[in-house]
Amino acid sequence: MISAMPASTSPSSFPIDLRSDTVTRPTPAMRRAMAEAEVGDDVYGEDPTVNRLQARAAEIFEREAALFVPSGSMGNLLAIKTWARPGMEVICEQRSHIVNYELASMSAVAGCMPCTVAAADGILTWATIEPLIRPKGYYYAPTGLIELENTHNLHGGAVYPPAVVDEICDRAHTAGLRVHLDGARIFNAGVALGRGVAELTRMFDSVMFCLSKGLGAPVGSMLVGSRDFIDQARVGRKMLGGGMRQAGVLAAAGLVALEESPKTLHRDHENARFLAEGLAQIPGIVLDPRKVVTNIVIFEIRAEGRTAQEVCAELARRNVLCGAMGKQQVRMVTHYDVDCAGVERAISEMASLLGGPKS
Repeated sequence: MISAMPASTSPSSFPIDLRSDTVTRPTPAMRRAMAEAEVGDDVYGEDPTVNRLQARAAEIFEREAALFVPSGSMGNLLAIKTWARPGMEVICEQRSHIVNYELASMSAVAGCMPCTVAAADGILTWATIEPLIRPKGYYYAPTGLIELENTHNLHGGAVYPPAVVDEICDRAHTAGLRVHLDGARIFNAGVALGRGVAELTRMFDSVMFCLSKGLGAPVGSMLVGSRDFIDQARVGRKMLGGGMRQAGVLAAAGLVALEESPKTLHRDHENARFLAEGLAQIPGIVLDPRKVVTNIVIFEIRAEGRTAQEVCAELARRNVLCGAMGKQQVRMVTHYDVDCAGVERAISEMASLLGGPKS
């Protein structure tokens, strides 16, 4: 017999987790696929489910090949190691993920140095990149790679205009430089722009995208590019300890995520806009909802005597989870495990904490 739910249990007792879209749980379809996955040894190239995932990712992005990797950070690092040599610089935006959240791996492991520049909304242009390219000389650290991030995490999920991307890639290639895309949330960018991911990424030399964020798979990211690039990255993956054996149980969830999850990302974007509009009405919060175009909402806490960390800690006690970014900024990320009712609850708890909506 199934016992009744305790009377004290209410919806407000369940946490609304807006810390990241990495907290998504596998869907029932993913769990079934994982349980039934056909597997083999992927280090030998013999896992049929991994092979299907890689072939499907390459097909969707209209590339020659793809590689399943444990994480997006490893995917980005493999691209740097493949395209650049130790002692080279990687041009990237100042607040990019590879600079701020990947443990300086480009320097510690790949032997490269970041060459950063701040850009409005995190969107680099050729005009901001070109002055950073080193002229040839024996005393300079030569430019080895240009890296873009789309959507841009620390700039609130900002999306690159396709024309800007095309100009950067075209001019970089003319200058003999490769361009890598950290496309962890490229499917969100595609939904926001109403364009396919192959179209948005066609001029990049390599692309990394995550299966484990908004797409909801429990583990894994993909690298896509030319066959030669992927062959080299596969060797690098093994060198970094990323060779997985019967990985088909993970790839099976990735296949479901790749086919099904992009269809629902628009709801995450709608919920993010709803969240932003509600938060913008609360005293002590500075936020322009018009800048929220995907699933990331970043805002400033201007309430007297309140830091972002203190606000997040108090919200956590009210079962609303979010993340502090420095002293005054808070980030909230919508995903398929948070519905509209959950967003309403987050807004309500924040309003209660900071003093109610603006008049």
